[in-house]
Amino acid sequence: QVQLEESGGGLVQAGGSLRLSCAASGRTFSSYVVGWFRQAPGKQREFVAAISRSADSTYYADSVKGRFTISRDNAKNTVDLQMNSLKPEETAVYYCAAKVWSGSYSLEGTYSRWGQGTQVTVSS
Repeated sequence: QVQLEESGGGLVQAGGSLRLSCAASGRTFSSYVVGWFRQAPGKQREFVAAISRSADSTYYADSVKGRFTISRDNAKNTVDLQMNSLKPEETAVYYCAAKVWSGSYSLEGTYSRWGQGTQVTVSS
C-alpha cells in the first residue's frame, strides 16, 4: 500500500504562488491515480486536480483551471501541485489522495489512500 505525505503549504499573499508536493512510499506508485483535494474551515472537502498514472491526462476543478498545474514524477514518487494567483477563499488544508482505478477523478470516495494534509493560508 502506498503512503502519502504532503509538503509545501504555508502563508502567501493573495495573488501569490505556492507549490505543494505529495511524496509517496512504495514501489507501485506509478500504478496509482493521484488527486489533490482541499477542505476549508466549515466546508466539505472538494476536488482540486487529478493526474493519471502515466501523467498523460490531467483533470481540474473549474475554479482552478488556468491557475493550478498538477504534475508527477514516477521515478521520484512525487506529485506536485503548482498554484498561482491564489485567492483568500482558497485557504484550506490541501490533501493528496491515491487510487488504483481510473475514472470519477473528482469523487473523494473513490480514493483509498490519503495524506495528512498541508495547510495553505492566503491572506488578503
